[in-house]
Amino acid sequence: MTELTPPAEPAVELKRTPLHGRHLARGARMVPFAGYEMPVHYAAGILAEHTHTRAKAGLFDISHMGQAFLLGPDHDTVARALEALVPADIVGLAPGRQRYTQLLGEDGGILDDLMVTRSADPAEDGALMLVVNAATKHADFAHIEQRLPAGVRLMRADHRALLALQGPAAAEVLARVLPDVAGITFMTAVTLRFGRGEVQVTRSGYTGEDGFELSVRADRVAELWDTLERDGDVLPVGLGARDSLRLEAGLCLYGHDIDPATSPVEAGLAWSIQPRRRVEGGFPGAERIQRELAEGPARLRVGLLPEGKALARDATEIVDLEDRPIGQVTSGGFGPTVGGPIAMGYVGRRFAEPDTPVRLMVRGKPLTARVVPLPFVPHRYVRGS
Repeated sequence: MTELTPPAEPAVELKRTPLHGRHLARGARMVPFAGYEMPVHYAAGILAEHTHTRAKAGLFDISHMGQAFLLGPDHDTVARALEALVPADIVGLAPGRQRYTQLLGEDGGILDDLMVTRSADPAEDGALMLVVNAATKHADFAHIEQRLPAGVRLMRADHRALLALQGPAAAEVLARVLPDVAGITFMTAVTLRFGRGEVQVTRSGYTGEDGFELSVRADRVAELWDTLERDGDVLPVGLGARDSLRLEAGLCLYGHDIDPATSPVEAGLAWSIQPRRRVEGGFPGAERIQRELAEGPARLRVGLLPEGKALARDATEIVDLEDRPIGQVTSGGFGPTVGGPIAMGYVGRRFAEPDTPVRLMVRGKPLTARVVPLPFVPHRYVRGS
């Protein structure tokens, strides 16, 4: 599987999600991840969990991720405050819609990637929900808070938990619990009743499959988890299969495929910068990003398909046919759906064309590979008409 070991951190007491006991009861192998004790896989194993998610529905505990609300007097004020930090068009985000974007440093490098959701409720017009990565959430929230104008504030939502339900059966499974969910499409959001409370539902995902994210109060998440897990189409899934699924889908992992040295254009994320922002700028690193959009970046993120069975892990050097360095692998491992090794990495622009032959230096030996388009497995999101 792809590399899951985070950078070495000082010894600290690991946090636990509200579902920690459920994971242990299901025989999960727990590992340190982003300051939390998280399940890397359950009794079924990574391969079974990966395959089940592609065929039916996988249930993920992602409560370690950071949730927060950006609050102000109205949507325009809050959206413009966020637009000063990210390159996406947030002002134009419609009610009940979600958008993917990146928190940028002054040089246009990616400090983190995040999801931004605008409520469909007119009474919540001055609120945006943010979901950021677990390993960077404290730094992200501090960065945002330090740069907000008067009248706009960040409210951290540590009282909330987060689940993901992914796979071709996800919509059918969730409709048996929340019947009104059937009407929402990819990158839309709705708040629905569940038991005595509410659950905020978005439809996107980190597997390339159709799926949903379910944000609920931490004291209600066990009830929601148990209800979904009882469905015969659902299998709990850990970090191992989550990583192999997202790699097959060609999706970035922060700290590997994107980082403060990488721009959204280099990373192949220019699609997330809407036309108005490309022209107007007004976000950190706009000059660099506008130049890369116009002229092309010096390097690009590409898919890599190695020959044979050897795996090219992250930090593997990529060389040309004369063994000259041209880039580096950022994510790599075995793709169960593909049936062999796959990888992503950055290469100089002239080597980024599909079918370009390259070599991957695995344990000191050159492994033949070729550049291929991403994703490795086609996305199956359910988009609106």
